[in-house]
Amino acid sequence: MKVFPVGLWEPTTLHLIFIRFCGLKQSLGSFFVLKALGLRNVPIHESGITLKHEKLMTSLHIRLDLHPISEREYQHQCRFILEKEGALVLKDFFSESSVREVVQASSGREAEAFYANSTHNVYLTPVNQELPETHPFNRQVLSSKGLLADDQIPHNSPLRELYEAPSFREFLCSVLGIREIHPYADKLSSINIHFAQEGKELGWHFDNSSFAVTMLLQAPEAGGEFEYVPEVRDAETGEMGFDQVDQILSGKIPVQKLLFDPGDLVLFRGRNSIHRVTPTQGKITRMLVVFAFNDQPGIGLSESALKTFYGRTG
Repeated sequence: MKVFPVGLWEPTTLHLIFIRFCGLKQSLGSFFVLKALGLRNVPIHESGITLKHEKLMTSLHIRLDLHPISEREYQHQCRFILEKEGALVLKDFFSESSVREVVQASSGREAEAFYANSTHNVYLTPVNQELPETHPFNRQVLSSKGLLADDQIPHNSPLRELYEAPSFREFLCSVLGIREIHPYADKLSSINIHFAQEGKELGWHFDNSSFAVTMLLQAPEAGGEFEYVPEVRDAETGEMGFDQVDQILSGKIPVQKLLFDPGDLVLFRGRNSIHRVTPTQGKITRMLVVFAFNDQPGIGLSESALKTFYGRTG
């Protein structure tokens, strides 16, 4: 029997949950097999490869010895943790070689990214002119980052191979409790690499989507920490949580930190949990990939949103 670790953040401490499964072995020759088949650089959705070949491809990138994503018991454990905590960290999900390949391909491309510095409220909505500037709904925070859009991610990138892998999407559906998962319909939003040089940050906010799937690629020297406070509002009922938001923005409420390292896959429910990324410190750029999905087909960002996030519409 093998032991498979899953990292998660508890309200007060970081725990490791150990789940036992039957032995699952990676194919040591998978890299050479895929090279021989000529499939290494072909997107899964276009290649028509078999499930066996797709498993070989994902085994290049996913630590299947730690994270048997096709095992129902493992999926159920991950879903239980996510539903209980609102956050799930899968330690060492992406192989070191794949992380290294992506970082090497992305380093030096910061100048190609679109950078935006913006102020916004935590609800990511326009201000309410009928409320004072000091009201929690109107209090402004700063966000600054650089983005490489989906059309700037190479077709043979390990990130794209992971994103398009049916087994990965099936795993996400099971853990998130949704029937289907789809890429964004526009050409910019599905896979994004975020660059945060020294001083860049993401201000406190709630997500508009019900879930986020991210993975740190390169950690900075210091800073760049993910902080959050769970269940501050209830978006479904319209309860905005003004009092708690005001205290959080004033630094009067203790916050939790979600700890993760390069290669860790993070699933986070941020629609009702307020969160931020603290300013990056030091000369090493923080790099993070966002895998964006929809639970309905054919949905893309509006032209105004594309212009805001990427500086262009296509």
